[in-house]
Amino acid sequence: MGKRAFVFPGQGAQYIGMAKEFYDQMPESRGIFALASEASGLDIAALCFEENDKINITEYTQICMLTAEAAIIKALEKEGIRPDVTAGLSLGEYGALLVSGVFDWRDAFSLVRKRGIYMQEAVPAGGAMAAVMGLHAPVIEDICRKSEGIVAVANYNCPGQIVISGEEAAVKAAGAACLESGAKRVIPLKVSGPFHSPMLSGAGEKLGSELEAVAVNPVQTPYVANVLADYVSDASMVRDLLRLQVSSPVRWQQSVERMIADGVDEFVEIGPGRTLTGFVKKINRNVRAVSIDKMEDFHRYLEMEEKHADQ
Repeated sequence: MGKRAFVFPGQGAQYIGMAKEFYDQMPESRGIFALASEASGLDIAALCFEENDKINITEYTQICMLTAEAAIIKALEKEGIRPDVTAGLSLGEYGALLVSGVFDWRDAFSLVRKRGIYMQEAVPAGGAMAAVMGLHAPVIEDICRKSEGIVAVANYNCPGQIVISGEEAAVKAAGAACLESGAKRVIPLKVSGPFHSPMLSGAGEKLGSELEAVAVNPVQTPYVANVLADYVSDASMVRDLLRLQVSSPVRWQQSVERMIADGVDEFVEIGPGRTLTGFVKKINRNVRAVSIDKMEDFHRYLEMEEKHADQ
């Protein structure tokens, strides 16, 4: 018998209308929007459902994404569906921490609101990110090390896709060096800052201060942390890991490989888009990867589970 993992996407997958069907049709999900609004001091339903420019601004994106993910978690919990393991990419790690039981939900919403603000405030002028396609990680790491200025690996997404982040000129020069070393493409990303680079360490320190004031509960559902690409069983480590995560690489490919090695053969992406589902399929085609973004995805998954239970 294999294991099921719930995985949560990060910033960049957001869109107007995310989780609206869950809000409209499930009181449990609607309650999550109310709780998130109360904890953040924002009208989260308006930000998520009504046309606005704020949803793509980091300080608003993060709380909206977590709320949408949490609304879907509640819908699954109502049906008695829980994972054996959980993980999330960058911001998505907070969705995983909700499932793991480490944070009170209100505390998580409050923290993520502050995380978004701190990251937005910390964004220096001249930061950039770029996706490097088709070049091995050690080559990219070496190029970053030898580059002038600040540039580092930000995301190990999947085989053939690594994101670099840092000062704009350094990212551009490192990207050119990657192409010379055999990369198929280097794609500049439309982001508001050099996330998961040393340039964001100040935001991590501010978040660390906030984390000290938040209660951390024992880990109930095993979760895999971005920074370690490994399980965290000692909840006292969580504060430091989340502080470091803001300016450290997201080891997503390694995290998925770790879960597969532990027997996970089904990955359920919860939240907007299908980014992680695509990554998982590129990491290992022998596992099942599905996404739950809209209500039709939710019902399809329930049907799949019923068939599985009848076999």
